[in-house]
Amino acid sequence: MKKIGFLSFGHWTPSPSSGTRSATDALRQSIDLAVMAEELGADGAYVRVHHFARQLASPFPLLAAMGAKTSSIELGTAVIDMRYENPLYMAEDASAADLISGGRLQLGLSRGSPEQVIDGWRHFGYVPAEGETDTEMGRRHAQVFLEVIRGQGFAQPNPRPMFPNPPGLLRLEPYSDGLRERIWWGSASNATAVSAAQQGMNLQSSTLKDDETGEPFHIQQAKQIRAYHAAWTEAGHAHTPRVSVSRSIFPLLDDRDRTYFGRGGKEQDQVGFLDEKTRAIFGRGYAAEPDRLVEQLRTDEAIAEADTLLLTIPNQLGVEYCGHVIEGILKHVAPALGWR
Repeated sequence: MKKIGFLSFGHWTPSPSSGTRSATDALRQSIDLAVMAEELGADGAYVRVHHFARQLASPFPLLAAMGAKTSSIELGTAVIDMRYENPLYMAEDASAADLISGGRLQLGLSRGSPEQVIDGWRHFGYVPAEGETDTEMGRRHAQVFLEVIRGQGFAQPNPRPMFPNPPGLLRLEPYSDGLRERIWWGSASNATAVSAAQQGMNLQSSTLKDDETGEPFHIQQAKQIRAYHAAWTEAGHAHTPRVSVSRSIFPLLDDRDRTYFGRGGKEQDQVGFLDEKTRAIFGRGYAAEPDRLVEQLRTDEAIAEADTLLLTIPNQLGVEYCGHVIEGILKHVAPALGWR
């Protein structure tokens, strides 16, 4: 069995060819797709967070709305760029959204990725400390967030408060029990995957990874996951970790599918540079008739190593079509691979 969810970037553009022509469309359709995915039997509804872009940006109002409209599907992010976050304010928002959903949040965090603007986090009021990089600042924000969602008191109470306080130091409220174990780290390297395991975070590995060995993407990613599990075991955490990978997978079931995705062009990994120092490998996409798709996916070592598969969906093609893609995988692909 494997958990299967969707991952939406929430793109929108005023183009007449787009099914999401405004931020309103992108947000409301994200809620509608979460409802549809739950009805189809999918396990997760995840959103990407990008600032200064015509995409989804502030996840917690959206996650809370998705939680209020659904009852069982997991709701998550992949990922929140922690360079932009006030970790205490984020802890309040995350706990509130988790309580509204009944404890279904699965929050993916990371230090961030290439941005739409130069040093966008500075516009949010965050500046690295002296001698600190923006990556280190993002990780510092994440550490504060992880600490405060444990629910331990840390703030000295006012001796003359407006309302009565419980005894001792105060924690942030609301507090959502169990949220700490549902925090994931988005990792693009073996070292950050090991670090996530040591800190007791679940692992999110996407369709992009540092090219550390020159091997095919899925093999490098599988090795990353194995290194994560080894580090988790060595750390001695009490609970069982989770690992997700993301893939673009499209069963070709009708003429629409063949028109959109049947022309090929993404059957091979791609290699490029995220910056002048970082060589990255981008995983291939999959688009084929179901029986051929099953055989292709059977050889993907990283999917085999993960317990959760996030399907990147073309949200600008609309809720109905994205639901069609999800249903096609759940009905025609997953059972043949033993995922259902």
